[in-house]
Amino acid sequence: MKNAYNWYSHLIKPSWAPPSWAFGPIWSFLYVLIFISFGAVFYKVFRKELPLIVLLPFALNLIFNLIFTPIQFGLQNNYLAAVDVILVLGTLVWAMIVIYPHLKWVALMNLPYLVWVCIATVLQLSVTYLNR
Repeated sequence: MKNAYNWYSHLIKPSWAPPSWAFGPIWSFLYVLIFISFGAVFYKVFRKELPLIVLLPFALNLIFNLIFTPIQFGLQNNYLAAVDVILVLGTLVWAMIVIYPHLKWVALMNLPYLVWVCIATVLQLSVTYLNR
């Protein structure tokens, strides 16, 4: 994995890119929010308090989020990582819209995640463009 991070450190990044040390604390905080809020949705669906279809964007978001690192650092593929991060953003927006009428707090709790994913999307698209 060290080789993968070494590879990433040599990519051209925009001047506004966050420092590498910031990613760990930010994602740690966001994963707590995701665990609590997504967990509530999964629980409510399991208890049949929400329709099963509500779960779809949340499940897809988790999948796309979890495969980003293997794509970016394992495959070292900026193009696939760009597609994936767009899918993370799209499924997050979809999830927030779908859940808002049922559990407003879940949508609102994911606003920091949304802000970070917007930054990450622009960053990934910039890195992909700069290293084409």
